Amino acid sequence: MSTRLFVSRALSNGAVLELQGEQARYLARVLRARTGETICVFNAEDGEWTATIQSIDKSGVELRIESRNETATESPLRIHLVQGISRGERMDFVVQKATELGVKRISPVFTEYGVVKLDDKRAAKRRGHWQHVSESACEQCGRTRPPLIDAPLPLNHWFGARDAAGSTQLVLQPGAKTALVAVDAPRTKLCLLIGPEGGFSDKEFGDARAAGFQAVSLGPRTLRTETAALAALAVAQSVWGDI
Repeated sequence: MSTRLFVSRALSNGAVLELQGEQARYLARVLRARTGETICVFNAEDGEWTATIQSIDKSGVELRIESRNETATESPLRIHLVQGISRGERMDFVVQKATELGVKRISPVFTEYGVVKLDDKRAAKRRGHWQHVSESACEQCGRTRPPLIDAPLPLNHWFGARDAAGSTQLVLQPGAKTALVAVDAPRTKLCLLIGPEGGFSDKEFGDARAAGFQAVSLGPRTLRTETAALAALAVAQSVWGDI
């Protein structure tokens, strides 16, 4: 598979693109790319393009955009993952795998039993980090549109701000009588609510029900937060999506 890089600049036939910093070092020092080699570049708006390396030096890498590639890697199932924020690599893992599994939007939420506490500055920094994780996952899995990652919010604030129009809303709850696979296919989009390491409190489950969420289960075993997210997304894509 050709090297793929996410870029935040506009792409068009014949355009010249200059890469610096981490991406330039990756091409020059890690991949040891050479002038004349081709790679793929993409962004969320213009799709994927083939680019030829024009030059590599200490100041960066210069690419010339050659042609647009047709891709069909975006899932027809619109999934919005609302994820209780977990610690460190667990949250990174969820963002990475959710991207690979075709999620369109991720809303990180603070919860009662969640152990992660962030002020506005740190929350903005973590959001940028998660966005980078999702972009890297797109480079690997073939997607051209990284999921939208919202600014972290307290769960009750998210309930008040959400747009639920036409959405099938499900919350994972151990012991729920309804299995995820027994739910009718979403008509427009699927919103999945998943708790952090400590799960949701009884009040939060009650708030979710009041907000129109249906409690569903993945089986008799209690899963870790990152396992629950991965399993729920894989099941949803298998039953209603493109897996």
